[in-house]
Amino acid sequence: MSNFSPPISVSAVALDRVSKTHGRGDSAVQALDGVSLVFAPGTFTAIMGPSGSGKTTLLQCAAGLDRPDAGSVRIGTTDLTGLGERRLAQLRRRRVGFVFQSFNLLPSLTAEQNTLLPLRLAGERPRRRVARAALERVGLGDRTRHLPAQLSGGQQQRVAIARALVAEPEVVFADEPTGALDTRSARDALALLRGLVDDGGRTLVMVTHDAVAAAVADRVVFLADGRVVDELCAPHAETVADRMTALGA
Repeated sequence: MSNFSPPISVSAVALDRVSKTHGRGDSAVQALDGVSLVFAPGTFTAIMGPSGSGKTTLLQCAAGLDRPDAGSVRIGTTDLTGLGERRLAQLRRRRVGFVFQSFNLLPSLTAEQNTLLPLRLAGERPRRRVARAALERVGLGDRTRHLPAQLSGGQQQRVAIARALVAEPEVVFADEPTGALDTRSARDALALLRGLVDDGGRTLVMVTHDAVAAAVADRVVFLADGRVVDELCAPHAETVADRMTALGA
C-alpha cells in the first residue's frame, strides 16, 4: 500500500509515486519507494517511522530541498519536477517555511535579524516592524535585539518558528522541532505549531519520533523501508506509540 490519502481537487502538497535512492552500487539505499501522499490545505500531519524509514527524505523531497529520482511533487498547483534551481529556491523562500530540530539560527544575528533572513535572501528589504510582528506572534516581542546565545532553547525555537512564518508561507515543514527541547518548551512549541493550522489556516508537515508530539496532529502517517505502511487519524499518544512498537521502532 502506498497511498492512504483521499483524492482532493486542490492539495497543499502532493507526492505521486516518489522514489529516492541515496548512494550507488553496493552502498545504495532506497530511502523512498513509490510513495504517494496528499496533504490537504489547512491540515497538520505528523510523519513517523523507525530510523532509516525515509522520514527526512520524504520531508526534503516534499519541500523541494531534494529532488526525487522518480515521481513528482506538487506544492499547490506548481509541479516542482521541472523547476530549475533558481525557481525552486524562489518557491522555497516565498511559499514554504522550515523549522528544524537544531534551530539553525545564525549566532551573530539578533532574533530580529534571524527572523528577517528569508525575506532578505529573497531580495526584499523588509521593515523592522515585520520582524517584530512575527516575533510577537510567538511571544518574543521583547527579545528582538537578543542574540541566540542569550535565549533559551525554547526561545530559540520560537525565533525559528517566527522566521518560518515571516514570508507568510502556504506550507510549513518541521523536522523534529521538539527534539532538542525540554518538556515544557516542547509543549509550547507544539501549541504554536498547532496554532499555525487552527488560526492561520496553514498546512503543516512534521517529522517526529515523539508519540506525544504526533498526537497534536490531525493524522499520523507511518513509514517503513521507504513506504507508507499505515495511517492514523485523530491520533492519541498511546495509539501512536502502539503503532510504532508494532513497526519495531
